[in-house]
Amino acid sequence: MNKLPLETSQAWDEFLKTVERRALLMARVATGFHDEAFDIVQDAMLGLVRKYRNKPVEELKPLFYRILQNRIRDWYRRQTVRRRWQFWGSSEPDDEGASFDPINNHPAPESNDPAGILLRDEAMIALDATLRTLPLRQQQTFLLRAWEGLSVSETAIAMNCSEGTVKTQYFRALHTLRVELEDHWP
Repeated sequence: MNKLPLETSQAWDEFLKTVERRALLMARVATGFHDEAFDIVQDAMLGLVRKYRNKPVEELKPLFYRILQNRIRDWYRRQTVRRRWQFWGSSEPDDEGASFDPINNHPAPESNDPAGILLRDEAMIALDATLRTLPLRQQQTFLLRAWEGLSVSETAIAMNCSEGTVKTQYFRALHTLRVELEDHWP
């Protein structure tokens, strides 16, 4: 592989650092496993660098999230095939997901009020659980729009779908989250 010039390499490193944490959270929510999510994010980053190393860094965010979405969909396809071959009564151990929980690792609240901390922690746990119940497209649309701050058009590029689909999936995700989490937020 060709080495990138130092300036470009630094820009790439900076870009990848800015998307890594959130991408890992997105993949973790989608898969439920930290190790699987880490592999997906690393694979997406490598794919981005290999294919788009000559693109300006400013254009990379939607491209990266499209690659990430494709890697998550590939993971789901592989899981479907694996499940077909598994014995009906068996299940995969869940100890992989227990090693890292981004919800429990969120920044400490500014307030030291124990009741407030407890309420925020419960709300974050409820949000994580509810996000996991959303269909994958709604889940990923919500994360790209609300957490990543991508525009409708950038999300459409990242998800390889129309802007109308993004709007519909985002609306449905928000509706479900509002209904399911109404007890946790005013």
